[in-house]
Amino acid sequence: MIRLALFVILAFLPALASASSVRLKDLVEFDGVRGNDLVGYGLVVGLNGTGDGLRNSPFTEEMMVNILERLGVNVGGEQFRPKNVAAVLVTSTLPAFSRRGSKVDVTVSAIGDAKSLLGGTLIMTPLNAADGDVYVVAQGTVIAGGIAAEGDAARVVHGVPTSGIVPSGGRIEREVEFEFSTLSSLRMALRTPDFSTAEKIEMAINSALGRSVALMLDSGTVQLDIDATGMRSPAHVLSRIENIIIKPERRARVVVDQRSGTIVMDENVRISRVAVAQGNLTLTIEEAPVVIQPSPFSDGETVVVPRSTAAIAEDPGTGLAEIAPGTTLKDVVSGLNALGVTPMDMIDILKSIKAAGALHAEFIVQ
Repeated sequence: MIRLALFVILAFLPALASASSVRLKDLVEFDGVRGNDLVGYGLVVGLNGTGDGLRNSPFTEEMMVNILERLGVNVGGEQFRPKNVAAVLVTSTLPAFSRRGSKVDVTVSAIGDAKSLLGGTLIMTPLNAADGDVYVVAQGTVIAGGIAAEGDAARVVHGVPTSGIVPSGGRIEREVEFEFSTLSSLRMALRTPDFSTAEKIEMAINSALGRSVALMLDSGTVQLDIDATGMRSPAHVLSRIENIIIKPERRARVVVDQRSGTIVMDENVRISRVAVAQGNLTLTIEEAPVVIQPSPFSDGETVVVPRSTAAIAEDPGTGLAEIAPGTTLKDVVSGLNALGVTPMDMIDILKSIKAAGALHAEFIVQ
């Protein structure tokens, strides 16, 4: 039996959001106060037979030979087929204002056909930034993020055993040259650009410092005049303003995830007066073939005669229902829930309302 259900309208599961006060440091990024991405290529050794198949990953063998030769071991011309070695890409982020000798976490990911990095050790690996210079050297025991087990005829994998981390496995060897203390002005970039929020930040900073030192340049940028604050350094200025409380403004948004049926609706969402109809259509097809056999001792052949039945059933649905204009999020949710449809059906309802021009919000589908 094959059943096909066709739904005209979708349902909706809202997650209510409310405007709240937020610290300035959680709303903006300070110019120059940022991390730097690092990447390197290395080897993980000590695996329990779960490393790269060197016939399929010849680069692993070449790198292992080079490392051994640098250590004074000549393996040229030898049959070198270890199964406890895996080639990996090593990534990390160099935090802002990191100093030589500090440690950072590194992430290790297999790039060959290794089955697992469990129990492996990352060999000394230099990590380069975009400028090509080495800033971190990584080494240490890999903590993989999964587990794998196998027998002669079956294998089970939980999580991702071909990727893991080395906690505090990278040591900083070079610092990023940035004279933060010499800045005479500083820009703040809003993570969510908005003119109203940028103006609130400008007014809050000027009020907290008692002078006009902040200026909104656009919806995403507020410039801070360090010299006009009269403080000793930019660091002192940021320590004074980063905990200022701001009540940000947000655009009205409806975000839906079709895979899970989750819907998140902003409190500023509004719906104009609209009418919605919802119903279900079910198509049922059954196959019941009949076998016809010839008489005993005859020359006939067995024949299979197809026999199918098809039917269409339509549920009464909700009919044509009116959703009154919503002035608050509670009104909008109550109006949509009054239709009595499932959460997945509500997504289609919102799409249709948006297409009709009655949903006054940005509609985002993930």
